[in-house]
Amino acid sequence: MTSEDLPDWVPARGHQLRLAGIHFDAIRVRGVRGEAVLHHLAALTEGRPGPVVREVHGGRWTYFLLAPGASAGHDWPPGATCFGPAARDLYVGIPAAHGETYPLSWRCGPPREGQFVDAALLHRVVLAQLCHDATLPPLALP
Repeated sequence: MTSEDLPDWVPARGHQLRLAGIHFDAIRVRGVRGEAVLHHLAALTEGRPGPVVREVHGGRWTYFLLAPGASAGHDWPPGATCFGPAARDLYVGIPAAHGETYPLSWRCGPPREGQFVDAALLHRVVLAQLCHDATLPPLALP
């Protein structure tokens, strides 16, 4: 992947905070639940869920990056925090594509320009994982 393929919001080195709702929206899920959501999302997308950032220290958060404004069309359940356009500024740490980025990393490789997690599919996976609602329809590719 060349630097021309990367979105301009991916830093060249280390990691930087980026304002959510401008370059992307993000859905944050903590710890093993975030990993479970990612596992199922990856299975449904043949290993290509879109850009996902993982924090490997502290809360061990997983951030699923959606197209700007895409989070607004869904009611996210408790346990999934929405970082989108808001009354106050919300920032997400974004790692560089390569090199030392501790404590952040790309879980499925750095994103290509215009690539995001599918908001509707993520919403269905999050509901299934966090709500354990047996009335939800089975997960399948859209």
